[in-house]
Amino acid sequence: MKKLLISPSQMSLGEQENQIYQNILKQSSELSLNLMAVKVENHPDDFLLWCYELLNASKDRMNYDLLEPQQLPVLKKLHDQLISAISFLQVKTLRVAPWPVVTTFIEQHKDLIALDEQLRLTSYIASIRPQSLKDMIPEDLLAFSGKHMASLDPSTYNFDVEWFASTKSAKAFHQLLADMPDALDDALSNIPLEGNITHYEYQQFVAAYLKAFSDGNEKPTLAPATRLLAMRRPDVFTPISNNRLDALCGALGVSKLKNTDFERYWQDIVQKIQTLSWFKMAKADNELEEQLVSIKALIPCFFYYADTTTADSSNYIKLLSKPKRSTSGTGKTKRRGKESAEILVDRALAADDIPEHIRSKRDSIINEVQKGRGVNETISLMRTIFG
Repeated sequence: MKKLLISPSQMSLGEQENQIYQNILKQSSELSLNLMAVKVENHPDDFLLWCYELLNASKDRMNYDLLEPQQLPVLKKLHDQLISAISFLQVKTLRVAPWPVVTTFIEQHKDLIALDEQLRLTSYIASIRPQSLKDMIPEDLLAFSGKHMASLDPSTYNFDVEWFASTKSAKAFHQLLADMPDALDDALSNIPLEGNITHYEYQQFVAAYLKAFSDGNEKPTLAPATRLLAMRRPDVFTPISNNRLDALCGALGVSKLKNTDFERYWQDIVQKIQTLSWFKMAKADNELEEQLVSIKALIPCFFYYADTTTADSSNYIKLLSKPKRSTSGTGKTKRRGKESAEILVDRALAADDIPEHIRSKRDSIINEVQKGRGVNETISLMRTIFG
């Protein structure tokens, strides 16, 4: 372990990497005796691989029974530093990586990052994007804005809506979205659905977005705005989140944005990413690349740290694992609005494999879905009853 800890001093580290290394060393010093008890056989000569090895050693191979209670927060901070360092180093490769290298990395890591699930989300967003926020059913609004709730039926929403920057903690944003969606529609209307987006159009969006919050006590913040922009135009806008902002800004070589830096977001994130080689040369030679080209501004999100637990941490996977709702009348289920139920049912009944005699039960299916039953669950039940 001692050899592992000191090996980056023999590497040719840049200023940012060296500062990261010194911070990790400082944190490690409070755990030195525990770390020294971990056997290490792999000694990478690359700083990114070194971060992975130290994270693995301190997370999966350390004897937690020997830790004092006061050391647990220190260990957690060490893990957070290493995860942030890995995200920084991987996103930093986007500064110089050509398009083929970028797509190869994504394909090689597709299971870790739950790529198929994330692409299901982007495909679904593409299908509802032409609608205004005001006209979206509540479930679609959650999907577009990035907030998970248990009301999302996993048979219809077969993805975690919080991929690409969750907004679940942005309470003022979601209150405004519920009360005045047309105000945010006014902001988004300045961003065309296709073609180039000018600085002036972005400034008009910002002005309208800020105005939408003018009657409230909460100040508008940048992160939820970038989620809306990224879902409106995933080929132009990269969403940001507080827990990954350090890594993104460091990787792009810009100072960290404040949560009100709307102008710097355009200059230092949007325009900076558009100058990168892979972004300019992005082209589709296969089906996966075709999907990636259409959402190329989201690609940095695929380069953040992910491990074997990432895919299983998806809210969609967690919903699938929940026990079925009670039908005895003792369990509480959340009712859906009739409009939501009708739209969700009609989408499901439009599938080619739905027989006509099941489609004729539309009203009965809608009634069950209104009560909180899943759409596919209800259709499956109808198939069982009526053959």
